Amino acid sequence: MKVAVVILNWNGKKFLEQFLPAVIKHSSAIAEIIVADNASTDDSVVFLQSHFPEIRVIVNQTNGGFAKGYNDALKLVEAEYYILLNSDIEVTPQWIEPVIKLMDSDKNIAACQPKIRSFYEKEKFEYAGAAGGFIDKYGYPFCQGRLFLSLENDKGQYDETKEIFWATGACLFVRAELYNKYGGLDEDFFAHMEEIDFCWRMKNLNYKIMYCPESVVYHIGGGTLPKSSAQKTYLNFRNNFTLLYKNLPKKRILPVFAFRLILDGIAAMKFLMDGGFKDFLAVTRAHFSFYRRFGKIRKKRKMLTQKKVGQIYHGNIVIDYHLLRRKKFNDLRKKFY
Repeated sequence: MKVAVVILNWNGKKFLEQFLPAVIKHSSAIAEIIVADNASTDDSVVFLQSHFPEIRVIVNQTNGGFAKGYNDALKLVEAEYYILLNSDIEVTPQWIEPVIKLMDSDKNIAACQPKIRSFYEKEKFEYAGAAGGFIDKYGYPFCQGRLFLSLENDKGQYDETKEIFWATGACLFVRAELYNKYGGLDEDFFAHMEEIDFCWRMKNLNYKIMYCPESVVYHIGGGTLPKSSAQKTYLNFRNNFTLLYKNLPKKRILPVFAFRLILDGIAAMKFLMDGGFKDFLAVTRAHFSFYRRFGKIRKKRKMLTQKKVGQIYHGNIVIDYHLLRRKKFNDLRKKFY
């Protein structure tokens, strides 16, 4: 089929049982549905084979994380468009059609995301993607509808189809030709921010990343790692430095890294003062991991294109949010470029 919905599963039988029927109901007429099992230790595969025999199952032999899991599985999938779909997402009628129509209209669109709302509080945006992702000039990612842990109610304020900086990996529509041509997700990320890295690489090659509000899905979030996880803290800080070094224009590297070292140090101390000793250690580990792998990351950078791209916020979201108390995307005062 033209479209392949690929759900990466790791010990997520409960989510497959809960959400796969809706995916089948609202997708099977337009897309092939595939579950890629990432070496689960529960009985996910047996469950799928007995309850959903019509669904194709790809079994990865090892769990190399989100990025490698998808890269391995998608090598075995033929389609014009891939939809990377988290197992803990509830899809809705007509969730695929408007996004594919948008991407068909412009071959320069590499990836797109729908509107992501919370499964438990359906009037609110969800943390992982909300109404499209952006990044500030120092590398802090945020979304329309979500700044840090402040989630807005969806009142139609972000119902404009628009170009964004990054699309969430929770429900990522991507042009298969580009995904395969440019190496897919960076497997060294393991999990977290690999989709931002992919989108930034595409933007550096003059492709667009889009948000399509006509498509709506509901996300539980934290299905593999909860939001308050030292491992998530480690991956986010480590991977953020990696994606910055890989993709920033040369003249921006030193000022960005100097500023980030200060703010990351402040963040680590705040974790410690709040009793989060494991998170404090996670930030420290993240930095040493980046320095230890610097040679390998530098080789990757040399193979990529870096340039000034759009949809970057000219301010600093940390200062705006914590000091200036700007809690909503539309409260941001500085320009995007």
